[in-house]
Amino acid sequence: MTFIEAVKKCLSKENYFNFNGRARRSEFWYFYLFAVIVGWVCSYINGVLGTIVGLILLLPSLGVGARRLHDTTRSAWNLLWHILPVIGTIILIIFYIQDSKPANKYGDSPK
Repeated sequence: MTFIEAVKKCLSKENYFNFNGRARRSEFWYFYLFAVIVGWVCSYINGVLGTIVGLILLLPSLGVGARRLHDTTRSAWNLLWHILPVIGTIILIIFYIQDSKPANKYGDSPK
């Protein structure tokens, strides 16, 4: 999946608020890169604009994170690790970088 395809898929109507299914590593990381770059640029232009863009990208970011966890056979409830500032982020990064698992209860492998 390319950078543009990942961004389009995550921001599309059917995936904007979708917490079901599975997402490949490339889809997750390309969208994460997009969100970080857009957030930094908008915050540099104006702090309020950066906040608004961050809120707009919050739901698709949570959705693609949940789908990525599903791809590694984990529940979306694991997103709550973000509550722990450093340790939780490290745990989630470890989950996110793991390879896709074969078909599981969340659907067929997206590969």
